[in-house]
Amino acid sequence: MAKLTFESELCKGCGLCVDACPKKILAIDRGKLNRKGHSPAAVTDMALCTGCGSCATMCPDCVITVER
Repeated sequence: MAKLTFESELCKGCGLCVDACPKKILAIDRGKLNRKGHSPAAVTDMALCTGCGSCATMCPDCVITVER
């Protein structure tokens, strides 16, 4: 099973990872703000993650780590 790690404090909430996820298990967490005032991306269901890395590839700030 894959594991995604987000550096939430560095995420700008641009949504590129959300759009890139083929399983549609990423979302912008509108209920949370980081220190920069952005709503970060988060995984909605880690059990469905295949570890494809599409999200990490699309992230312009390299805040996503994929472990397989």
